[in-house]
Amino acid sequence: MGELGLKRPAEPDMQEFIERIRRAIALETGLAQDEVKVEHPRDSSLGDFAFPCFPLAKKLRKAPPAIAQDLVAGLAIEEVSAEAAGPYVNFRIDRAALARSVLERIEAEGARYGGSDEGAGKTVVIDMSSPNIAKPMHVGHLRSTIIGAALQRLHESLGYRTVAINHIGDWGSQFGKLVTAVRRWGDTVELESEPIRSLLALYVRYHEEEESDPTLAEEASLAFQELESGEEGEVRSIWRHLTELSLEEFDKIYGRLGVTFDYVRGEAFYEPYLDQTVERIRASGITEESQGALIVSLEEVGDNMPPCLLRKTDGTTLYATRDLAALFHRWDEFAFDRALYVVGSEQRLHFRQLKAVLTRMGLEWEPRIQHVDFGMLRLPEGKLSTRKGQVIFLDELLDKAVAEARRIIAEKNPDLGEADEVAEQVGVGAVVFHDLKKERVKDVVFEWKEVLSFEGETGPYVQYSHARMASILRKAAERAPDPAARVDYALLEEAAPLLIRMGRFPQVVRSAAEEGEPSTISQYLLELCRELNSWYVQNKVLGEDLSLTASRLALVRGAKIVISNGLRFLGVAAPEEM
Repeated sequence: MGELGLKRPAEPDMQEFIERIRRAIALETGLAQDEVKVEHPRDSSLGDFAFPCFPLAKKLRKAPPAIAQDLVAGLAIEEVSAEAAGPYVNFRIDRAALARSVLERIEAEGARYGGSDEGAGKTVVIDMSSPNIAKPMHVGHLRSTIIGAALQRLHESLGYRTVAINHIGDWGSQFGKLVTAVRRWGDTVELESEPIRSLLALYVRYHEEEESDPTLAEEASLAFQELESGEEGEVRSIWRHLTELSLEEFDKIYGRLGVTFDYVRGEAFYEPYLDQTVERIRASGITEESQGALIVSLEEVGDNMPPCLLRKTDGTTLYATRDLAALFHRWDEFAFDRALYVVGSEQRLHFRQLKAVLTRMGLEWEPRIQHVDFGMLRLPEGKLSTRKGQVIFLDELLDKAVAEARRIIAEKNPDLGEADEVAEQVGVGAVVFHDLKKERVKDVVFEWKEVLSFEGETGPYVQYSHARMASILRKAAERAPDPAARVDYALLEEAAPLLIRMGRFPQVVRSAAEEGEPSTISQYLLELCRELNSWYVQNKVLGEDLSLTASRLALVRGAKIVISNGLRFLGVAAPEEM
């Protein structure tokens, strides 16, 4: 499987045609068939595929343009024509054969189109979402959640067994602080009816008063030590209750986003494995004592990489210790082929350190672990901060987007049935698509106006394109189609660029999964919808000659399937009406 960031040449999504081209070129040049690299021309008017002759220049001692001319003279490929253009040989698929190949495959595979069974027998573990207990799910948590869920769906479509794990933050020194805040000021908030907002208020108050009250830090430290000791007492009782309240609130948001997990395991789940994790690393002979703490030096793995701290001087563990315990447990449990950590870019050093520890231990499965990092989501006034209470609650964002969608529906289509359901689909879809249309490594500045815009390159635009195709198909069904009407694929010649794009969808799905980049799907859908809507404006579907209408309806059905499948991979609904 390709590494994140690896670029691939054009792949055989229309396998039959590309394999014909590769076999013919291999026969003419003496190249091995897997050495024949077929590309997509930058200008689609030049052809559907291209073969660059540069690699043959040294072998044949000829200029690439001359090689291209000689190649064209000797090539004879069924349903594919060839033409020399400078140092390239461009190939054009017979238009009727192209339409038949693409549309019949889409029709046959339906909801499975875009997928494959290449991952059969392999397991991908995805660590995603991972909010902190007792803190609100804000817009900053959106990226890990929906990027991870999209990668889960993409890998499933390719036949992989996926294991989605929500590694919640339910451990650490902050819980000593929160327990202290609950003890002191718990009666000042509505903890049971408004748990998340109440806990945020307590957390903010703790940090406001900590500077002037030194006893707070001392009490919080003792509370965390008691929590780590395993003693069943007041501290553990408060901590467990806060966890239950938080998970109930989180599940409401996950339900709206259509996100599910195979396991919800907090850092506390791995507490029983901490000692054996430390011993496992110690037994490999790479640990050392430093000022009373247990560390793993990593200088030999990466220049100036700081050591990985396993235990502090007071014996308590750290985030790295708990993540290593989780990693070992996942390997022992799943023997994964790929483990994806969908975690923000600010944790790059942390994951470099984890992988470096495994490298020093000599574990052969270290390369299977990949940090799928993503840029920060910021407010115009600066970084999100839970301590300062400077956050946008995720449920409020979704509510606001749905309300805007409902307003637009009431204005433009007041008679729409199930308007509330469609508003939920469009509003939530707008939020999800807005995030997933951007390359994940780029920082995102959260602007309400941009997120709630339903025009231009947005999720609602793609959803509307799907609904438009559905409407055409409904109207066609209402007209009782003539049984004598036959699809004539030769009548779809003007749709060739659109068909080529539809035929490339399996490649796009594969690339998005390999690169861990859902925006590949989003950008593909935007380009497809632009091309589809342009074709539709210029080519009337209903009321034409019987064969022409039947042929164009076949294209409409295919386009609707591709859009629906792409939206599903992203976690965005595909309404039949809007």
